[in-house]
Amino acid sequence: MNIPAGKFPRKQQRWEDPGSLARVLRQAAELKSLSRRSFLIGAGASTALAADMLFTRQVQAERRATKILPVGDDFAESYYPNTSWILFPGYKTSWEEAQWILNSLRGSLRQRGQMAAVGYSNLGLEVAEVVDAVLAYVNERKLNTLYFYGHSFGGMLATEVAARLRERNVAVKLILLDSSPFSKYDILDQSWFDGVVLLYESGFQVPSVLRGGYELGERVVNKNERTWGQIWNQTLEQLSPIAPSSVLIQSESDYIYHFDGTRFVDGLGDARMAFIGNPNDDTVNYGTARAAWAKTFPLNIASTGRRTDGARPAHASPQWNPFIYNPIIEDLENELFPLPRAGSRVVFY
Repeated sequence: MNIPAGKFPRKQQRWEDPGSLARVLRQAAELKSLSRRSFLIGAGASTALAADMLFTRQVQAERRATKILPVGDDFAESYYPNTSWILFPGYKTSWEEAQWILNSLRGSLRQRGQMAAVGYSNLGLEVAEVVDAVLAYVNERKLNTLYFYGHSFGGMLATEVAARLRERNVAVKLILLDSSPFSKYDILDQSWFDGVVLLYESGFQVPSVLRGGYELGERVVNKNERTWGQIWNQTLEQLSPIAPSSVLIQSESDYIYHFDGTRFVDGLGDARMAFIGNPNDDTVNYGTARAAWAKTFPLNIASTGRRTDGARPAHASPQWNPFIYNPIIEDLENELFPLPRAGSRVVFY
């Protein structure tokens, strides 16, 4: 093979140069190291993404149905095997936060019964599904005494569920209304109804990211209600896979918008009701809500005077202020359902 004059010698001379050879070897080593790091980083990111997607799918699949979420307590289960509190979580409250509320109130609630929360379906709030889930829980645990804790709008739902359960011969002993609006007119900021409910009834679902950004802005505007830590924690939770879906939040809005408590006036039987709240509440009008519950259910209302002064946020926040809420609930329990006096013989089965 003929090689053009001058070509091969120059190439051979370049590769034989020690400096050039060292640079080439160094670049090859760096390339190899970079490729390995890139591969490991990419593989790690892919694994994390796959795990996150799997977790998200599992959460979404699990929360397609309404469920009762028990919070175990050995003391309550031993002393009150046939009695339970059931928490009806408020607007935008996730399954995890509902259980957090119960754990925060454990000191007082466990003194009268076991504890469980309703986990609303991410497919949307359906009262019939909630009633069926509560009935299944009652039958499974052979319960004969129920106390309902209505957290914010959950008080509305608890009232309706109590009336529907009575139609099936299941009585509720107490409905505790924690800052619960009696109607949409007790909501101080009515502007969100115009958009959220209209979109929901038109069949449009608000994207979760858009909702999260709106809610962050809403909390910042109402900064006086929360600490920065609370704003950060709540916003992160509501952008995570465990957050209530947009359609659930829209259906909750729709439920509040159309709720009419007068329909259940004759449906509660001997159930007692107690309203607690905070005059500084910036979400629900404490005065009008308190008065409306008392006026509409005069035969059931047993207490409206206990206030959660000092709580922050002021609206329905037992998970942030257990030191304020627990004494109030304990006082209510002792007043409305006193335990047998000391020295009396009590036998638990």
